[in-house]
Amino acid sequence: MTDLVTGPDGLPRCAWGASTPDYAIYHDTEWGRPLRGDDALYERLTLEAFQSGLSWLTILRKRESFRLAFAGFRIERVAAFGDADVTRLLADAGIVRNRAKIEAAIANARAALTLPDGLSALLWSYAPPPRPARPASFAEVPASTPESVALARALKKQGFRFVGPTTAYALMQATGMVDDHLAGCHAGTAVARDGMGA
Repeated sequence: MTDLVTGPDGLPRCAWGASTPDYAIYHDTEWGRPLRGDDALYERLTLEAFQSGLSWLTILRKRESFRLAFAGFRIERVAAFGDADVTRLLADAGIVRNRAKIEAAIANARAALTLPDGLSALLWSYAPPPRPARPASFAEVPASTPESVALARALKKQGFRFVGPTTAYALMQATGMVDDHLAGCHAGTAVARDGMGA
């Protein structure tokens, strides 16, 4: 499989985005599009942390269950979770039942509440300037960058857990802080039209 493939619909897309119908929808409509808003970004941050060590497809297919389990990822609601909620979440087969990640999600909601300008402002303050060109192949896409290292360090300093440089970079990719759609990808073109500040 090449890095860029043309799907049955005739549209060129990043190969991973053509590998399953779930990925195609996510790739075409969400991944790489600028996302703002504290609760929306908290959801993505939480899901990226839960994905650590697992396939993103696993998380994607459990996303609605995660939303139900975590009160729609409303930061104030999750920050109020206690021991009974941890027990409830550990018994929920619809999500990834990992105590450390569950406790991190709750701790991260509490940390987000303490940010004077909010989570969205903090995350976007580490977005790099747009690249002059999209990557030509997956080989040009890094696992982390100086900006994601700095973001991970800043989050850790604020009390966030389970967000290392690689997870921070995956978050940046998913939420449009960087555009890692490959050159020629139709979704990448849409991201460029939206603009980094959308």
